[in-house]
Amino acid sequence: MKTASMPSLRVDPDLRQDAESVLREGETLSSFMEQALRSSIQSRRLQKEFFARGLISRDEAKRTNEYFSAEDVLTEMDDMLSQAEARSRK
Repeated sequence: MKTASMPSLRVDPDLRQDAESVLREGETLSSFMEQALRSSIQSRRLQKEFFARGLISRDEAKRTNEYFSAEDVLTEMDDMLSQAEARSRK
């Protein structure tokens, strides 16, 4: 597979020093930057999907006129968490 280059990135010397100061053993600045870029892309994709699901839910609630209180939702989520924790202890 061919590789492509990213545009050069000019940064404040302090930012570069900060980045270099957190590199792990054997990690290069380039690999750190690539991983940071991949993580940011994944985060933005997840955020975009989250917003899309929210808009779909909003539209469905408007269509059906079925709404739930925040208290009810949080109670249900607490119950789900408790059940998951109980399963993981088994």
